[in-house]
Parts: sequence; C-alpha cells; structure tokens
Amino acid sequence: MGRYSYYEWRPYVSAAERRRQAAKKIAKMRKAGNEVSPVEIAGRKITTTFWGNAWGANLEAYSDYANRLPRGQRYVRNGSVIDLQIEAGRVRSLVSGSDIYKVDIKIKTLDKKRWVNIKRRCAGKIDSLVELLKGSISKGIMEIVSHMGEGLFPSPREISLSCSCPDWASMCKHVAATLYGVGARLDHNPEELFTLRGVDPAEMVETAVEQFPTTGKRRRGRVLASDELSSVFGVEINADAELSNDASAPAGPARKTRRVAKAGKKPAAGKIKKKTKTKRLTAKSAGKAPAKRKAVKKKTAKKVAIKKSTARKAAIKKTVPRRSTKKHSTKKTSK
Repeated sequence: MGRYSYYEWRPYVSAAERRRQAAKKIAKMRKAGNEVSPVEIAGRKITTTFWGNAWGANLEAYSDYANRLPRGQRYVRNGSVIDLQIEAGRVRSLVSGSDIYKVDIKIKTLDKKRWVNIKRRCAGKIDSLVELLKGSISKGIMEIVSHMGEGLFPSPREISLSCSCPDWASMCKHVAATLYGVGARLDHNPEELFTLRGVDPAEMVETAVEQFPTTGKRRRGRVLASDELSSVFGVEINADAELSNDASAPAGPARKTRRVAKAGKKPAAGKIKKKTKTKRLTAKSAGKAPAKRKAVKKKTAKKVAIKKSTARKAAIKKTVPRRSTKKHSTKKTSK
C-alpha cells in the first residue's frame, strides 16, 4: 500500500478528456515548431496490412508480453498516442493518460550475420522493392522475415522499455499503446521497420540481382512480348532488327522487299522502263556515301565552270576582229 501512496496515483481520466488533453498538447508542440506525428486509427482494427499484423503477432507470441499488451489497445484506438517517432534502434512517444507521459523504447539493431542470412535466404524470391514493402510477397518470404528469433522482428530480450508514468510494471499501458502504435505506423510506412532495425530494404533486392545465375537455367518469369512493350512505351519495336548481330547490314535486301511488296500494283505499259530506270538511279545514288556524293557534286560543278569559262572566251574572240599589219603597210607603199 505504501508503494502506491509513494507514487501518488492520480484519479481516472476519461477517454474524452484524454483526447482533449492530447489535442491541446499537439497544438502547443506544433506552435513551438516541433514535428508531431500522432497515431490515428480508422475503425476497430489497429493493423490491417502484412507488416502491421506481423509486428503485433510477433509481440503477442511471447508470454512476457501476451498478458500486458492488451492494456494499450484502448489507448491507441482513442488517439492517446500524441506523438510517435521511429529511428534506428529507438522508439519514442508521448501518450496521454492521467498526464502526458514519455515513453522510450530501445530496440537492438539487427545483427549483421542475421541480416546476411535473411538476404541469402530471400535471394531470387523478391522481384522489387515496391513488392517487398507492400507485403505482396510469397508465403516463403513472409515466413523468413517474420520468423521468431530469426526474422526482422525483435524478441523481448532485444527490447528495453521505459515510461515516465508511476506504474511499476515495465509493460505499462502507455508502453503497450506505443508498441501497438508502431504496428499501425508500419501499415502506412513499412520501411520504418527496416529503419528501426538499422538495415536497408533495398539490399534484399540487390542481393537477389547479384546472385542471379549468369549461366545455366534462366529464372522463370513472364517476359513481355514486343507488341506488349510497344503498347507500354508507345513506340514500335522491331524484334528481328534487335536480334540481328550485324549492325552494318546493307540496305539492299530492304529495298528489294519494298519492291516485291509493291509488285501487286501493275503500272501502265508505257511507263515500266522509265520507272525501272528511275528506281535504279535512286538505288545507286542512295548507295553512295555522303562524302562520295559531295565529291561528285564538286567535280560536276568544276566541269560546268570550265565549260562556261571556255564559252565566254570564245564569244569574246568573235566580237573583237584581229588587226593585220600587212594591209596597212601596203596602202602606205602605194601612195
């Protein structure tokens, strides 16, 4: 009895009063510029996804916690967890009860060997980080990550509990509400579990890629066809062109294919030779390299310039008559 008088137990506070007290504290903290992250539960269920449910099931599986945890369910449901912060190896919260109490839970970061073992066992079974965080993974992976003592979730011996309330029990209702609040938080932000255990979820996917076999049997999976890829990316994909090893194949066969495709249309009898000649000239000019075409143009221009120059000189010679010195000398002699 003396123990209870020593702690000076406070009178019972209703849920409505706790909510009012919580709202007042949140407003005060935000006004001071502090980041506040309350736990809000929609409906009767505290957790609804794989990660949230697995967190609660893991804690309730231990007899040390099974009898004490339910005390915090009512607190977390009625919004008494004012603020919940998750960081590497630590969970801190403010819980509204007879007063505002501070909860500090320390959780050991995941052992390196245990983390390597988890990644090795999951290698080749996780397709993407999004799939992992959504919990859309196979039953085998779920069993690995949620296995008691060997998975990602902590055991009681890895957890240290502390609360500023006068309750002598280590697992008071404020601590229990905080632990359930962590599960509710994992419903929306599952990556915070990896943050809490001090590991990176992307490493699980990277390990799967690194251990992907380069030879032998290929990993079974759905491969998109070229027409499906075309619909996804909005472009036309030529599968035959991609599979060709000779990138510098001549354009001749392609031109022949086009001619064959157009062979169905019968041209007029008088124009067959003319069209054939035009196509041959086009094919020859198309086959020349850009540098060669430039040289041909340059040579042709030079010939034209020479012809023009020659014609100009000839015209000048015709317009200007040549003077004879002999005729002048004859006239002078006769006089």
